[in-house]
Amino acid sequence: MEKTCIDALPLTMNSSEKQETVCIFGTGDFGRSLGLKMLQCGYSVVFGSRNPQKTTLLPSGAEVLSYSEAAKKSDIIIIAIHREHYDFLTELTEVLNGKILVDISNNLKINQYPESNAEYLAHLVPGAHVVKAFNTISAWALQSGALDASRQVFVCGNDSKAKQRVMDIVRNLGLTPMDQGSLMAAKEIEKYPLQLFPMWRFPFYLSAVLCVFLFFYCVIRDVIYPYVYEKKDNTFRMAISIPNRIFPITALTLLALVYLPGVIAAILQLYRGTKYRRFPDWLDHWMLCRKQLGLVALGFAFLHVLYTLVIPIRYYVRWRLGNLTATQAILKKENPFSTSSAWLSDSYVALGILGFFLFVLLGITSLPSVSNAVNWREFRFVQSKLGYLTLILCTAHTLVYGGKRFLSPSNLRWYLPAAYVLGLIIPCTVLVIKFVLIMPCVDNTLTRIRQGWERNSKH
Repeated sequence: MEKTCIDALPLTMNSSEKQETVCIFGTGDFGRSLGLKMLQCGYSVVFGSRNPQKTTLLPSGAEVLSYSEAAKKSDIIIIAIHREHYDFLTELTEVLNGKILVDISNNLKINQYPESNAEYLAHLVPGAHVVKAFNTISAWALQSGALDASRQVFVCGNDSKAKQRVMDIVRNLGLTPMDQGSLMAAKEIEKYPLQLFPMWRFPFYLSAVLCVFLFFYCVIRDVIYPYVYEKKDNTFRMAISIPNRIFPITALTLLALVYLPGVIAAILQLYRGTKYRRFPDWLDHWMLCRKQLGLVALGFAFLHVLYTLVIPIRYYVRWRLGNLTATQAILKKENPFSTSSAWLSDSYVALGILGFFLFVLLGITSLPSVSNAVNWREFRFVQSKLGYLTLILCTAHTLVYGGKRFLSPSNLRWYLPAAYVLGLIIPCTVLVIKFVLIMPCVDNTLTRIRQGWERNSKH
């Protein structure tokens, strides 16, 4: 019969008239969930338990026996128990000799033991073929279906035939096996479920540092300075006005930092005259975090939009507008219409809208469900060409906001420029260097290097 899961179509399907039997040691949540999934996909499942008579809640259709009896029923045994309880397996070495043991365990913390659990299992039962798999899939994911969780199952093992059989099972469960090589990779695979946002830490820490720095910077300029020189209490600005300056500056800075490592990498390749030398570790890590940096930047851009939308309903804005209107009515005076000011205002808003639209487009295309639907050239066009266009529009949006006040001495407070001036430093630097890199005399050399040419090559 076809061992095809009823709720997910596997990548490959094996046909056989006889059901393949899989043994599962352990009757906990994961063991039961995996057993149920296998039964639904056409496998015959037998559980191994230390107390088979007292075991309950097993899926209908599964058989439960003692460890030794269950091991004799199948040549593939999934070890769904914790490493601390592996010792009993030494008593079954004769029964397990030549069997395929699938280690699915995880530890409580990274580097808890000197070797991986799979390598420890291989040491306990040297006659078995140990394969690491299923440790990145949760019981909830198996119960909910592959569409509600990650399909990827990392697999590694020293015996290629044993590893292939496990990968076939993974496919037939509607999941995607990812061959990670020999059993030496098990230690790294066991770290995956224990890592808490590993690629998000740098963007989060960086954005937090930026926000804290900009907050105190704006408080000094907009709260402390007016109080010292004018005895004005502007502390209310810390609720809306100051955050609405911090968020766009942080978003623009993080967006520029998405493209800065690519610029640095290009400069290094030009300097070295080759693409075959590794980048520094800090640059490698930075480049791997670019997607996360961009998504965090998009989050701050959304906050800026939301804070901007509430400006008309703020008490301070309504009071100021009403007071100005009343003053003009009493004095019978009106401000003349300024075409240049209208152009600046409309250009500022238009650039912001276009920049935010492209920003959202970049964020959407970075999602796996969308990026998997486009080819590499399309993805590169959106993330690179449209990405730089987004950076240009957002930088122009900030420049137009400054207008004539950009570097005016009257805008300095304690010799400190406005916060948005600081926010322009990194974006403008990236754009200027990128402009130099796309000049034909530089771009042609860089393209040759990336195609394999080396400056000092003897061939």
